Amino acid sequence: MNRIKKKLKQSEDILSIYFTVGFPCLNDTLQIIKELDSSKVDMIELGLPFSDPLADGQTIQNSSKIALANGMSTQLLFEQLIDIRNHTDIPLIIMGYLNPIFQFGIDLFCKKCKEVGIDGLIIPDLPPEIYISDYKKFFQLNDLINIFLITPQTSDDRIKYIDSISDGFIYMVSSSSITGGEHNFTKENIDYFKRINNLKLKSPKIIGFGISNREIFLTANNYANGCIIGSAFIKYIQKNGISSIRSFVKEITS
Repeated sequence: MNRIKKKLKQSEDILSIYFTVGFPCLNDTLQIIKELDSSKVDMIELGLPFSDPLADGQTIQNSSKIALANGMSTQLLFEQLIDIRNHTDIPLIIMGYLNPIFQFGIDLFCKKCKEVGIDGLIIPDLPPEIYISDYKKFFQLNDLINIFLITPQTSDDRIKYIDSISDGFIYMVSSSSITGGEHNFTKENIDYFKRINNLKLKSPKIIGFGISNREIFLTANNYANGCIIGSAFIKYIQKNGISSIRSFVKEITS
């Protein structure tokens, strides 16, 4: 069974951590994964740096800029991950934009994902219809789950369609803003979460964008199967170093 599906069946209040590969230093990827694994997070999202990350706020944009300046590339990421499954069995997801994946070759990209043990992809700018018509076959051949995003602006009919074609979890973007917000949820956010729950979707839901501390993490888990933390984690390791990762996770989970 795909590791994402297995984790979704086994766990509640899932904590997924996003970080930009090649940041803070070029070869930190493997060590960050090991630290997160030993900290007992549930899933890890590997952010593939891109020069024009439209959905990302300043923190992730800056981390992408640094990673690219460090020399990070798609090919290098696969080289860094070549023996990752000798170190961890944690679900691993690559989050990236379509352009660099397309340039690498989507068929080849999916094959490389299978070779190193990637379990799923999040491609925010890949329309579900194009995925179904052109790329789903590559995902299925390589046991990759494609994770779709919904936002407060996504219509109920569209959400139901996305739910019908999802075989992992739905990435529930908490607000209309870019990543990196640090304020607690508003009534508008909560009403949105309730609206989605009332749709009785078959797919688990994990909330991302704006999850920055334990209070927000706990609130979000009242309305979903878990949370994704990205910008807050990147800020933390930039300030405190990757040796402090366990302290960050502990602040969130206990």
